[in-house]
Amino acid sequence: MVCFVFSNGALGKNGSARYGRIMSDDSQIPATAHPMPCFVLVRPQMGENIGAAARAMWNFGLNHMRLVAPRDGWPNERAVALASGAAGVVLDPALVVETTPEAIADCTHVFVTTARERGLTKPILSPEAAMAQARAIHAAGGKVAVIFGPERAGLENDDIARADAIITVPVNPDFPSLNLAQSVLLCAYEWRRQTSEVVEMRMEFARSDFATAIEVEKLADHYEEKLDEMGYFFPETKAAGMKLVLRNLWGRLPLTRADVQLFHGILRQMQRWRDRP
Repeated sequence: MVCFVFSNGALGKNGSARYGRIMSDDSQIPATAHPMPCFVLVRPQMGENIGAAARAMWNFGLNHMRLVAPRDGWPNERAVALASGAAGVVLDPALVVETTPEAIADCTHVFVTTARERGLTKPILSPEAAMAQARAIHAAGGKVAVIFGPERAGLENDDIARADAIITVPVNPDFPSLNLAQSVLLCAYEWRRQTSEVVEMRMEFARSDFATAIEVEKLADHYEEKLDEMGYFFPETKAAGMKLVLRNLWGRLPLTRADVQLFHGILRQMQRWRDRP
């Protein structure tokens, strides 16, 4: 299991009692094995931010959330509204605790995120590297926590001191602050990249497939024949080189069957226009 501890946004007051499960000080976090990361939001300040974070989590298939001492209490209707379709799967089962140690009590490895120097000696990782480590720890049966601090003040040194490593995002140094949902989104995305097969590039076909070699060959023959009839390959001494360049052009284009038919049609129409009475 991987636990992410985040902090930010204000919780609205008098929220619906439907969302979240509050744990007393003497209760213990269930020792269930989670097949995915758990995000823990530390001292969140706005219900809207919690809802947006829940939505970002569910965008990448994550639904284990824990809340540490939400400022305005819990549950909160503004969080539900911003979570949209993620409310039922992320906010409903969320656990609420009073302190960070309670939130990470069952975790074996802890990351924190901060953009400021804190005078503490710790490894500093990018989100990608941190989530790669988290995946390895998770695969080995460990439990990982990643702690994110409140937007306005950031994490307290007591929280950072509990971590094994720091995650730092390469942001603009003149404006390094990220809101809660952005931070959640970055880590959720990197976790997804580490645990799912990501296709770096693919071709989206619009009702067509790539042309075969013989189809491209016949297209090249068609153009060479008609351009020859029109006297394009001139002078004769340069004709062979010009034909080679044109043939190479067709060969390196990623043509679909629809593209081939289009080029054939263009050339036929040009010839009809030339041969009209």
